[in-house]
Amino acid sequence: MSAAPPPAPESREAAVPPELLQLGAVGDQDETCLRADAARNRARLLDAAARLVAEHGAAGVTMEAVAAAASVGKGTVFRRFGDRTGLLMALLDHSEKKFQAAFLSGPPPLGPGAAPVDRLRAFGCALLRRTGDELELQLAADPGPERRYGSPPRQFLRGHVALLLRQALPGEEAELLSYTLMAYLDPAQIHHLTRQRGMPLARLEEGWLDLVARLTRTRSPH
Repeated sequence: MSAAPPPAPESREAAVPPELLQLGAVGDQDETCLRADAARNRARLLDAAARLVAEHGAAGVTMEAVAAAASVGKGTVFRRFGDRTGLLMALLDHSEKKFQAAFLSGPPPLGPGAAPVDRLRAFGCALLRRTGDELELQLAADPGPERRYGSPPRQFLRGHVALLLRQALPGEEAELLSYTLMAYLDPAQIHHLTRQRGMPLARLEEGWLDLVARLTRTRSPH
C-alpha cells in the first residue's frame, strides 16, 4: 500500500474572510492559489485599472490601456482577466471586498462597536462616497433590471441593512424597509442626481441622514 501523499503547502497569501461575497469573476480558490508574485501583479493591474477609471471613466479602461499603465505586456492582462468584461468585474469585485471588510470588521461607526442607527448612517454615507468615486464602473457592470436585485453583492449589502434595521427597530418590517433604503443608494439614481441634476454628493449624504432619522424616529446628527 503506497504512502499517503505529503500535505499541500499552504498559500503564502492571506486567506480572504469567508463572509466576503464576490461578483464571481474570480473565485476565492483561484485567488488564494496564486503565487505571491502573481498576486502582486494582479493587484498592480487592478490598481492601474482603477486609476484609469478615475481619470477617464469606465470607457477609458481597455486591455491595452491597463497594460501600458501597469508597464506589462497586453497578453499578461488577457491571461489574468480573459477580456475587458472580466477585468471590469474583477475591479468591482476588488472594491466590493474592501467595502464589505470595512463594515464587517472595520472600526466603528461603519464597523462593529457602534449603535445600529449610527452604523446605518455610516453605511449609507460610505456607500454613497464609494459609488460616487466609481460611478462609471458601477454603471458599466450593472447586470440589468432583471438580475440587479438578485446579484450576490447587492443582496449582501441589503441583508446588512436589514440586520441593522432589525436591531434598531425590533418588530418592524426590516426586510421591506431595507429595499426602500437601498433604493436611495442605487447607482443609477446617484448618477441621475449628481450628473444630470447637478446635486453635490454632500446633499445626498444629508438626505440619507434625514431619511434614516425619520425611519428610525431619531434625531439627525446635522
